[in-house]
Amino acid sequence: MSLLEPIVPTLLSVRRIPGADPALLRAYGADPARHTSLGLVTCDQDDALYVALDEATKHAAVDVVFARSFYAGAGHASGKLSGEILGVLAAAEPQSIEDGLAALAACLAHDACFYDADGARGVTVFPHVIGSLGHYLARASGLAVGECMAYLVAPPLEATLGFDAALKAAAVRAVKIVAPPTETNFACAWLTGERPGDLAACAAAAAAFIDAVVDVAARPHAR
Repeated sequence: MSLLEPIVPTLLSVRRIPGADPALLRAYGADPARHTSLGLVTCDQDDALYVALDEATKHAAVDVVFARSFYAGAGHASGKLSGEILGVLAAAEPQSIEDGLAALAACLAHDACFYDADGARGVTVFPHVIGSLGHYLARASGLAVGECMAYLVAPPLEATLGFDAALKAAAVRAVKIVAPPTETNFACAWLTGERPGDLAACAAAAAAFIDAVVDVAARPHAR
C-alpha cells in the first residue's frame, strides 16, 4: 500500500439558523414537526464532507437533510465560500446542531480526506474506510447502522481500474458503483465485506484501490 500525502479538507463556511422558517425547513428536506434548527456547512471536498456529515449523526441527535455536490467541483466554484458541496444538519434544538458540527469538524481535521496520488495533486484519491456507519450513510447505502464500508473515489479512468482491483483483492461486494461523470467528474464506489462487519476486507480493498490509482497516475499508457 502506498503512503500518500493527505490533502486536509477546508471548511469554507459554517453557519447556524436556530429557529428556521418552516418553508425553508421543508425546502431543504427537514420536517418542521421534528426540526427547528439548521447547521449549514460548505467544504472544498465533497466526499470528505459526506463522511463527516455521517459522523455527525453518530455524536448528536441530528439528521442530514441536505447534502449535494456542486457541478465541476471546488476548482470551478460559484463563489469563494461555495467549495464543492453544501451540507445541512437539522435538529430539534440548537445544542444538537453544535454537537453535530463539532463532530463534523473533527472528522474533517483528523480523518476523512483526499490524498495526493501523483506527487503534484494532479491526481487525487479518496480511499476512506468507515468502521461503523451512522444513520445517514447507512440509509444511503442500504447497509445497517454500524456496518463497515470502503468509500472509494478517484478520477474516471483511475477509479475504474481501482474498483476492479479492489473487488478482486478482498472478500468484498459492491454496494454501489457510480460511473463517471458525477457532478464533480469523478467516479465512486461503496464496498462492504461479503461477511458483515469484515473491516479487514474493506481495508484490503481500499489499499488495492490506492495502489491501482497510483499506478495509473505513474503509468497512464501502460498495457
